[in-house]
Amino acid sequence: MGKENFTILTDFYELSMANGYFRTGVSEDIACFDLFFRRIPDNGGFAVMAGLEQVIEYIERIRFEEDDIAFLRTKGMFRDDFLTYLKHFEFKCDIWAVPEGTPIFPGEPILTVRGPVTQAQYIETMLLLLINHQSLIATKANRIVRAAAGRPVMEFGTRRAHGTAAAILGARAAYIGGCSGTACAICERDLGVTALGTMAHSWVQVFPSEYEAFKQYAEIYPDNCVLLVDTYNVLKSGIPNAIKVFREVKPSKMGIRIDSGDITYLTKRARKMLDDAGLTQCQIVISNSLDEWIIRDVISQGARIDSFGVGERLITARSEPVFGGVYKLAGIEENGTVIPKMKISENVEKITNPGLKTLYRLFDKDTGRVMADVITLEHEPVPAGDDYIIFDPSFPWKRKRLSNFTAVNIRKQIFQEGKCVYASPGIHEMRAYCKAQVDTLWEELLRFENPQTYYVDLSDELWKLRSRLIEQYKLMEVNA
Repeated sequence: MGKENFTILTDFYELSMANGYFRTGVSEDIACFDLFFRRIPDNGGFAVMAGLEQVIEYIERIRFEEDDIAFLRTKGMFRDDFLTYLKHFEFKCDIWAVPEGTPIFPGEPILTVRGPVTQAQYIETMLLLLINHQSLIATKANRIVRAAAGRPVMEFGTRRAHGTAAAILGARAAYIGGCSGTACAICERDLGVTALGTMAHSWVQVFPSEYEAFKQYAEIYPDNCVLLVDTYNVLKSGIPNAIKVFREVKPSKMGIRIDSGDITYLTKRARKMLDDAGLTQCQIVISNSLDEWIIRDVISQGARIDSFGVGERLITARSEPVFGGVYKLAGIEENGTVIPKMKISENVEKITNPGLKTLYRLFDKDTGRVMADVITLEHEPVPAGDDYIIFDPSFPWKRKRLSNFTAVNIRKQIFQEGKCVYASPGIHEMRAYCKAQVDTLWEELLRFENPQTYYVDLSDELWKLRSRLIEQYKLMEVNA
């Protein structure tokens, strides 16, 4: 995200509310907020958490500079005492969050902030911006990588991204989600994500002939020679010229890339032509507006593909380009006691869960596979027992008995009283962690169509608290 100060990259109402809290004397009252999402993109079985490292960077750099204060003064709505307060703003909140690469599910508090209400409220916009975007791309990338069934997937979307930050952070998220590399060169320099690439059609067109273009390239890059064979005609000129050059130059690593046409047909023909020429080690790379659906289909049709380059439909999550994370107040503290708060809505999915909470994942002791997640109030004991009953809050009559499990709190403390107490793992560790965690999920959750619904349970105490507050709100409506 660079070294820029994004303190006032925020929705203006965060400033209006901060001013209001200050004016009414509640600015230092302790509040807790939850960040969660309501629906999995593409109707998938799970999403992938990403963006936490950038959240940490943002929070550690929060400061209102002189030009920020000068700008706010021009609005004519902020008094000098509030602007002085902003000038000396010091972040003092606690934050807990799910690590990047973790499979996550709707309604779960994937990040919780506890601290002075002005501070906890103010960071809402940037938290949502960073986590929504990267979680969206990491989720899409993981779907595409799973569709490729073990074949490498390279992120090729830089030129289609919605701006520079989206290109860089999108490539980062795609790598966490499972991509093997990116076309974005700066990502290797700054993030350690391997930058990959071959040639454009213009390289082929610059030279007098396709053969000469290929030969020049092969002689320059004999250790990694991948030739783009669809500038003119894949089967009549592209592959024959590539075969001729490979035989003459004998590069140690060779491949062809096809960027158009009927992928299944062309790759089958290409594989036969290469094998007949004795070039069985030559790789076939495919690009051209791919996504998980196309990749799954061509593989099922017998396409002969060694790796994929996926661009616009990954970097923009074209099929569903909004993650939909939200940030809601869950409680206000009075004399050290949390007074639970919740949003009530006629839309059931928009009713929030009250109180300061945490999140446990239950793993089968024998298989290591996940069994369910349980959201509990922060003070409750760890879920345990040989006969633990869970239910789906959306379908309370659906109950499931669990035994022989280990409960793991999948959230980590990130900030304590404003100080970062969490060391972000390296991006390669995040990618490996993501793969390992996805491998713990049921196979039924991995389906692209009609995946099984994962159990996200509320503890009995949290469920009763939620129900009691709903009844209280109903009484308030009756007596209004």
